[in-house]
Amino acid sequence: MTRLRNYFLTGFIVVAPLAITVYLIWTFIGWVDGWVIPYVPKVYNPNTYLPFGVPGVGLLVAIILITLIGFLTAGFVGRTVVGYGERLLSRMPLVRNLYSGLKQIFQTVLSSQSSSFQEVGLLEYPRKGIWALVFIATETKGEVNTRLVDKGKETVSVFLPTTPNPTSGFLLFVPKEDVTILDMGVEDAAKLVISAGLVAPDHQEQLAALKKDADAKAATAGAETAKAKPAGRPRKSRKTEAAE
Repeated sequence: MTRLRNYFLTGFIVVAPLAITVYLIWTFIGWVDGWVIPYVPKVYNPNTYLPFGVPGVGLLVAIILITLIGFLTAGFVGRTVVGYGERLLSRMPLVRNLYSGLKQIFQTVLSSQSSSFQEVGLLEYPRKGIWALVFIATETKGEVNTRLVDKGKETVSVFLPTTPNPTSGFLLFVPKEDVTILDMGVEDAAKLVISAGLVAPDHQEQLAALKKDADAKAATAGAETAKAKPAGRPRKSRKTEAAE
């Protein structure tokens, strides 16, 4: 019975993550298909000619349309149309705030030059002696930064996620010296938060990898220095020294 239980738990560990991943992907594809397929003409819809439905058609159409819109927007005419639409939205009292906020968020998250959420740190929260995991967003900007700089405080913006749902949490503006930067990546930190501390990254493996890289760089630097070092003067023989 013990052996059967171990076999079951091993199989469950293998099957459960795979099943949940497939379920989430399938649900997302079905959700996109439900939104897009009703707008696809029947002539271009393969489900019209096949006796069974093909999942992912709507997702493929959505990807093509989004790419096409991006291509058109990159041109002069597209930028003009988008600018006119944004000016129209900016005149609507409630819509302009929602649109501008969402646009700024997507530009920050999807920008290739963005360094948001690239570091993880520890912060004493909600009181001294209790440490919480935080994601370093960016240096504090805007009016908040101006007000805090006037008080002589250099702060950073951090996101403190909740467990087990890391999509909700708190935005905090804290002094830089109060945040302890960690070596773990954002993905490892997210796993730690979602699992409520049960899945922790192996710090020893990270340290060993860092030490190995440092040793390799030191060996390479030493070899290059040895090659660049000029050869010493040849030593004179005893007969030559006696003759001199």
